[in-house]
Amino acid sequence: MTQAAYRLFEPEKRTSCVVFASPHSGRSYFDSFKSASILDELTIRSSEDAFVDHLFDSAQAFGAPLLTALAPRAYLDLNRSPEELDPALIEGVSRSRQNPRVASGLGVIPRVVANGRSIYRGKLPHNEAMRRISTFWRPYHARLQGVLDESRQMFGKAVLIDCHSMPREALDGVAQSSGQRPHIVLGDRFGAAAHSEIVDHVESAFADAGFDVVRNTPFAGAYVTQTYGRPARGQHAIQVEIDRSLYMDEHLVRPNANFDQFRGQMRQVVAKLTDIGKQKQSLAAE
Repeated sequence: MTQAAYRLFEPEKRTSCVVFASPHSGRSYFDSFKSASILDELTIRSSEDAFVDHLFDSAQAFGAPLLTALAPRAYLDLNRSPEELDPALIEGVSRSRQNPRVASGLGVIPRVVANGRSIYRGKLPHNEAMRRISTFWRPYHARLQGVLDESRQMFGKAVLIDCHSMPREALDGVAQSSGQRPHIVLGDRFGAAAHSEIVDHVESAFADAGFDVVRNTPFAGAYVTQTYGRPARGQHAIQVEIDRSLYMDEHLVRPNANFDQFRGQMRQVVAKLTDIGKQKQSLAAE
């Protein structure tokens, strides 16, 4: 039986050039994966952007598609290049391919979850890594580019909102340096992945909903933002990182008492984000 790589939630009518995607909220923990891992069921979910797909699921109501991954991040990281193979995990991979992400165990097939906890006891066969990439990575990215192409054809441009969450502890350094702890971090590769007018609009959408927002620190955007952010071609990408503690219990990986209220705030944000593609005078017109 073929395993699905993603789900695409499409509106009855596309009325916005904005595309939402959630590459790390997948929670299909296959039995074969769980049996191969040395982690318990909660620990293995610590890298998951749990419930992020639910936070953005109002996209359809406002005329925009939402693409969500099904495979979990601990199994395959869709925000990495398929070339980012970890020689410490995958048999037959040359160490010359390493970069800091791969060296820390966070390649396309992760070796560790949050706080550096190992997922496996030993190495994985090379053909298993290739199977995961061909079964899950390539179909997801092919569909993502396809949806962005549709937006460019329909509206003259496409804006990707790449949706993520971050552990509260990831913001400790920002809080110490700025005196306040942001709720949202926007990543646009320091202006390389999206025109400033569009990023300003995204920031205002979150700020108007009552969130404190910073840009590019500590997250400027990874593979998805770098690859799909092509402003000169009318294709913009912004990574959105949300403090998980605002809506979930990070240790138990379940919604907290504030979840419904927070989801309501996010619906307000999504409504304003989709306005980017509905304005008569396009932002950052090519």
